[in-house]
Amino acid sequence: MTSPLPHDLAGLALMVFLLGLRHGMDPDHLATIDGLARYNAHDRPRIARWSGCFFSLGHGAIVTLVAGFVAATMHGDAAPEWLERLGAWISIVFLLALGTANIVAVFRTPADRVVRLAGFKGRWLGRIAETSHPAVIATIGAAFALSFDTVSQAALFSLTGVHLAGWPFSVALGLVFTLGMMTTDGLNGAWVARMVERADRRARVASRVMGLAIALLGIGIAGLGMARLLSTQAAAALAGAELAMGLGVAVLVVASFAVAMRLARPRPA
Repeated sequence: MTSPLPHDLAGLALMVFLLGLRHGMDPDHLATIDGLARYNAHDRPRIARWSGCFFSLGHGAIVTLVAGFVAATMHGDAAPEWLERLGAWISIVFLLALGTANIVAVFRTPADRVVRLAGFKGRWLGRIAETSHPAVIATIGAAFALSFDTVSQAALFSLTGVHLAGWPFSVALGLVFTLGMMTTDGLNGAWVARMVERADRRARVASRVMGLAIALLGIGIAGLGMARLLSTQAAAALAGAELAMGLGVAVLVVASFAVAMRLARPRPA
């Protein structure tokens, strides 16, 4: 949530999808899905592969409910500027902290081990995160949505959507956001399951590629957000480029997973 939202239906829907895709790249999401996939990889490989999708369904359900509630109760109000700025700063701080933590994790992990992504929220769950039930995984995802950053982001695109096309469009945007988030989180669950299946040198290299990609992408997004908030010149330069930057993030996300999955494939005999 570091850029103004478009004010046309197609542009807003695309931006919300890209926001969901970026939100799914949150290292807290990826670290928790990493743990869920690893826990289930040996005994329940299908649950491991789909753990990211189950997580996103729960998370997205809360986002969609918030979008619907805001649209139904605040349709006459404009989105307050302080809401966007506070939510943006919270997002920036967490992205910088988690990006740094994951860079440290990549370089501190012994060469003979696969890198595990670093997250903050997942550490609070304890043994709750060791589950194989899709409903419990979805509930964990829902709990992650109960944060100011996520709620304020949902409120912002909901208010924009209700002004353009009414409350049904705001609810639909919540589903679009969920679809974007599920794309990233679903890929991550499948990727981690593959890493566990192939605990060899190629998997270890792939885990380092993915860890650095996630960390640098998060830090880069945070840097752009800080520039826009702190500099009027930077804000002017970035104005109108939100969709292009969002598409760029989408390409980098998919490319990172593609490279990591390719590295994890077994070499032909």
